[in-house]
Amino acid sequence: MLLNRNPGVFRMSKQSNALSVLMVSTLAFTVCFMVWMMFGVIGIPLKKQLGLNATEFGLLTAMPVLTGSLIRVPLGIWTDRYGGRIVMTILLAITVPAIWSMSYATQYWQFLVIGLFVGLAGGAFSVGTPYVARWFPKGRQGFAMGVYGAGNSGAAVNKFVAPGLVVAFGWTMVPQVYAAVMLGTLILFWFFSHSDPAHQVSSDVKLSDQLKLLKDPRVLKYCQYYSIVFGGYVALSLWMVQYYVGEYGLDIRTAALLAACFSLPGGVLRAIGGWLSDKYGAHSVTWWVMWASWICLFLLSYPQTDFTVLTVNGPRTFHIGLNVYAFTVLMFVLGIAWAFGKASVFKYLSDEYPDNIGTVSGIVGLAGGLGGFVLPILFGALMDYTGVRSSAFMLLYGVVWVSLIWMYWTEVRRTELMGRNAPQAPFSRSFVR
Repeated sequence: MLLNRNPGVFRMSKQSNALSVLMVSTLAFTVCFMVWMMFGVIGIPLKKQLGLNATEFGLLTAMPVLTGSLIRVPLGIWTDRYGGRIVMTILLAITVPAIWSMSYATQYWQFLVIGLFVGLAGGAFSVGTPYVARWFPKGRQGFAMGVYGAGNSGAAVNKFVAPGLVVAFGWTMVPQVYAAVMLGTLILFWFFSHSDPAHQVSSDVKLSDQLKLLKDPRVLKYCQYYSIVFGGYVALSLWMVQYYVGEYGLDIRTAALLAACFSLPGGVLRAIGGWLSDKYGAHSVTWWVMWASWICLFLLSYPQTDFTVLTVNGPRTFHIGLNVYAFTVLMFVLGIAWAFGKASVFKYLSDEYPDNIGTVSGIVGLAGGLGGFVLPILFGALMDYTGVRSSAFMLLYGVVWVSLIWMYWTEVRRTELMGRNAPQAPFSRSFVR
């Protein structure tokens, strides 16, 4: 009654609840992503232990990504219907025994099967995105989803924590520690999260009606965008440690530290991408993200090359290739670009599908997750076939081309650059004012 009589107190209470929800949800997603990327580090000693080739290694690292992707659509729908608090709590609880059991696996097929259950943690994104977004006004949803999406930095946390555990105690210690961390996160989330029945979609909305969004060509386009900015991020987060080890001969701790130069900005800076998307619009941010990705991947695709030129003084051999420093700088820039892109794609969704954020985010998240599942396998297959490690970047370069062409024909080409309906740049508005 007191809250009803004092709207100011009610608003402050709602704001504090929104902040609490954002903080514990971001923590939960960070831990879930850390667990989801676990094979990116422990897969290296397992590759030696089990005698795996590159394709089998790619399948091992990608297996958790498969279930984390397939579960996203139903999780998004359940979040719309039942609320994010209860769905997230159940999801965190289910993953704890699966993570713990990983330390007892000995055969390749056992790791694949357990990886499917561990991968459920990856579905947390489709729960937290609509759960967090609905606690904030429309003008701040891009930023809020960006902050939550910064939980992608769990991929970097995994690279900081797991290599030390592997070197000190062996790989079996990693899933045991991660299971304990997940249990602690579950307890914190339950006690500091909140629920609001007003955020749930009415029960008369049918599942078939929600799934009709799959026929929307705009949703398919956003799936394509997300398959590179998120799917590529997941795939490279899983692939980069062994890439550094194989390409540059680094030990696992140094390789993981350098790989974190890609994973960390790719997660943490997502909040800035959300802020930029709120200010400049989802299209502008995504357009520049794709061009920055195109440039980086073009340079990363070039393999280590030696060629001989017949000069006036006789044959002379030249070498072209990225050293470890130039490679890491390009990966750092690519991580920043994809951090912004992950936020801008979901800004599209909050702008165009405010009443179905959970369902649409589940569909788009599914596409991104499937990209993260398929790409590591293709990376391994290409390397086994060609023997060229940079073939992974060649593949991603092609995917970015598809996104750029699609965006040009559906968005850029239809934009009126001059005239009454042309969008005004921020400096133009300030000048007119």
